Amino acid sequence: MPKKRSGGGLSPLQQATKFLGVSVLAGAVMAGIALPAAGALGLAAKGSVQGFDDIPDSLKSPQLSQRTTILDSKGNQIASVYSRDRTVVELKDISPYMQKAIVAIEDSRFYQHGAIDLKGVLRALNKNAQSGGVSQGASTLTQQLVKNYFVEEAGDDPTKVAQATQQTLGRKVRELKYAIQIEEKLGKKKILENYLNITFFGEQAYGVEAASERYFSKHAKDLNLQQSALLAGIVQSPTRYDPINDEAEAKKRRNTVLARMAEVGDISKADAQKAEQTDLGLKPSQPKNGCITAVKGASFFCKYVEKVFLSDPVFGKTKEARAKIWNQGGLTIRTTLDPQAQDSVQASLKEHIYKSDSVAAAATLVEPGTGKILGMGQSKPYGYGKNETEYNYSVNADMGGSNFGFPTGSTFKPFVAAAALEQGLPATQQYPAPYSMDYPSPVSTCSGKNWVNQDGATVENESESEHGPYALKEAMAKSVNTYFVQMISDIGLCPVVNMTNKLGVVQGNGDKIPEVPAIALGSKGLSPLTMASAYAAFANEGTYCTPIAIESITQKVGNQQKSLAVPKSTCSQAMSKKTADTINTVLRGVVDSGTGQEAGLTDRESAGKTGTTDSRKNAWFVGYTPQLAGAVWVGSAKQNVEMTSIRIGGVWHDQVYGADTPGPIWKDAMTGALEGKQVKTFTLVDIPDPAKSKGTDNGKNGDNGGNANGGLTTDGGTTGTTDGGTTPTPTISFPDGFFQGTSNGGNNGNGNGGNRG
Repeated sequence: MPKKRSGGGLSPLQQATKFLGVSVLAGAVMAGIALPAAGALGLAAKGSVQGFDDIPDSLKSPQLSQRTTILDSKGNQIASVYSRDRTVVELKDISPYMQKAIVAIEDSRFYQHGAIDLKGVLRALNKNAQSGGVSQGASTLTQQLVKNYFVEEAGDDPTKVAQATQQTLGRKVRELKYAIQIEEKLGKKKILENYLNITFFGEQAYGVEAASERYFSKHAKDLNLQQSALLAGIVQSPTRYDPINDEAEAKKRRNTVLARMAEVGDISKADAQKAEQTDLGLKPSQPKNGCITAVKGASFFCKYVEKVFLSDPVFGKTKEARAKIWNQGGLTIRTTLDPQAQDSVQASLKEHIYKSDSVAAAATLVEPGTGKILGMGQSKPYGYGKNETEYNYSVNADMGGSNFGFPTGSTFKPFVAAAALEQGLPATQQYPAPYSMDYPSPVSTCSGKNWVNQDGATVENESESEHGPYALKEAMAKSVNTYFVQMISDIGLCPVVNMTNKLGVVQGNGDKIPEVPAIALGSKGLSPLTMASAYAAFANEGTYCTPIAIESITQKVGNQQKSLAVPKSTCSQAMSKKTADTINTVLRGVVDSGTGQEAGLTDRESAGKTGTTDSRKNAWFVGYTPQLAGAVWVGSAKQNVEMTSIRIGGVWHDQVYGADTPGPIWKDAMTGALEGKQVKTFTLVDIPDPAKSKGTDNGKNGDNGGNANGGLTTDGGTTGTTDGGTTPTPTISFPDGFFQGTSNGGNNGNGNGGNRG
């Protein structure tokens, strides 16, 4: 908090002693001699009085903390954040009235004296002794500037602030020596410029530019006479003379400044009297500090950018170093946020779900090939009131998200399919996929220690009518649970977790995906950003790119701008192009004729997957086009709402599915984000329908030969013949009781409770 000027509680004798002591100190400084340990006036060494020559020779001007501006990818401002609201401006951009007003009231002999004004000291001594209090100070603008340097260096540390402002001879000695240096080094104009940029004007405004915007909603260069006088008067006591809280006291102080300006000849008495008759002319603007003030619903993205800055080593080796740069501010951060995409995300969320609903929605859009986050929003606004939240449902816990992410249901299945294809299983691979079955056991893991179904856990499909045999394309379109459990048993858990590792898929708390078969059904909590980024790899020919939010940063240092290094997206091949093309073909079928038809785009090719979890506590749609990937989650952040017999966005749902709630949000968000953009197509592959290719044909159907029973061979041999040249179907064996369901209801973490979503 700003301090009032000191000395109000001292007696006339004490004031005389104090100012005489300062006068003696000044004389000693000017003479360039060391101070004695104790002086003739009884000024003891208490207060850290040092010899003048023992004080370090140079005072480094601090880099002033300023506001940081966060921009979208087109250069539009999203928000400004600051520890101290300040915008440094040059003297030429400060009204001449303001320059004259501050000099007149704070240091009228500023241009006549050096660092110390001995006449001013004696004048103040005389007036204060006569008044019995402190009616006039003795510090020059240069000395005040030095003190403000110390306060600025102290930052928000209360101990350091107290040390920087303590009324001791030791501090006065330091001020005097550094004031002399500054006078010699900077000159009067630069000192005045620095002073007007560093001093506190109340109402969170540091520096005259921020103060001008705060009280009058204009730039400092446009201040008129009476506005300048008001701001100059505030400096002595920002709390007492705060015009927002006490107009009468502020006006009285302003008129004192006007009278002083006339007294020293800056303005005529007539001009002063005319200005004194005007009202304050306030046109205050509310301070807009922090991501809570972000436009376009980008508060959560703004906080994500802040989290990136404070956590990424590219901005500093330690947390403290990064925080210092952030708090110092003066940054212009251009982000990846695309205004068209962000507008579309927010419009879609607003259309389909109300902030007052018992559930929430979050959506994130990512650009394949670059990792750029183009849109990020959620239905409950950023804030601390009713139907608001400070948690970003789109990201992991360490970046401001929920503790564990949200179970993804069947949207995890494409990762299992990609792993299987990479292991050599054909896209025509069939499994019996009964309606209900035990989790297969044992299942191999990376450690070599098999997973065993010790609890007799079972898994089932959405309805009893869903039973195989199924091949991959149909199983994905219908989201057949037992198919993917059989697939994960076939290839083992290690290829699946290796695939998710390559796709940057980690749980919301940062942990890697565990090696348990239930992951096939999305039992673990992930974030929408994680899912959108992983699916973007399918659109990008199998290359995964880590998500990024920042394109560039410049920092204002003095009058110069310097560029800072920013995190870069790291891209790596997670799967072959053939595998990615196959997944694209399979997931295109989901939106064309499968569970995701309600989400399919009408003006361009799209692919995606639905997901619904146990008790319908979460519903997802994750999908993409060749240019854009997006993930939408709907559910309760506390996981305590079962989405049955529920109204969402004014629409009644007997049961919520991934297609009917998050699907339309995704569709509208993607449609708006891509409007006017070039239409691109996927590279698709031909996946024969096994039902139409039973038996062999002289070996030409190597993927399906002799495989009418769902891809299982009866003799342990391979299929295909010599002239087909095609990859044989691998041998698959199942343990006894593999197709036998149980009645114990165990699900071992089944991520979707049999719901295909």
